[in-house]
Amino acid sequence: MEITIEHRPSYSLAVAKLQPNERIRAEAGAMVSMSEGIGIETKAEGGFLKSLGRAVLGGESFFQNFFQAAASGGEVTLAPELPGDMLLIEMKGEKMMLQSGSYVASENGVELTAKVSMKAFMSAEGISMLEATGTGKLLVSSYGAIFERTIGAGEKYIVDTSHLVAFTGSMNVQPKTVGGFKSTLFSGEGLVVELTGPGTIYMQTRSPQALINWIIPQLPKPEVKSS
Repeated sequence: MEITIEHRPSYSLAVAKLQPNERIRAEAGAMVSMSEGIGIETKAEGGFLKSLGRAVLGGESFFQNFFQAAASGGEVTLAPELPGDMLLIEMKGEKMMLQSGSYVASENGVELTAKVSMKAFMSAEGISMLEATGTGKLLVSSYGAIFERTIGAGEKYIVDTSHLVAFTGSMNVQPKTVGGFKSTLFSGEGLVVELTGPGTIYMQTRSPQALINWIIPQLPKPEVKSS
């Protein structure tokens, strides 16, 4: 399988070239187009409980789509919901932690599990993250461009949790305050975590939560009728 990403970083589109009878798994609603002869199967991968965990805890859809090429091969194009970038991660048996909503697609050899753990709780905006394991291509998305930082053993790096996309699963994660008491309350930085290497961190240059916080005050206020 060959996956290329076009129109980066604002409106990324992933183009997956499938070999004969090859299959790719994608988040519901991610398909933009596909060539003639591509078969599609929609199912709750891993059974009811595992799919429910990914949906409720991991922020993904309960049902996922599996696109399979015909004997002549084929093409599927994919895009995330929000405008922004996509990144192709080549999994080689390691573990990656993904923020809720960042997963787009993967090859069959990549396993996805919703994780409720102290590491997930400390590094996510919610209570859980997706854990990706196995071997194969993993496609993730961001809001804004993706900024990558690889750090060495013992090296530390601080990230606002709303900007995390993914990071190496073996990294140590600790919640931190932003400066002193005043900075923590009034800096507007939200929650931050300190990640300790070795490992790679993928961050998004924009925050969906910041967008929401900007939109809400702009919404029309309901009129209050006097009695």
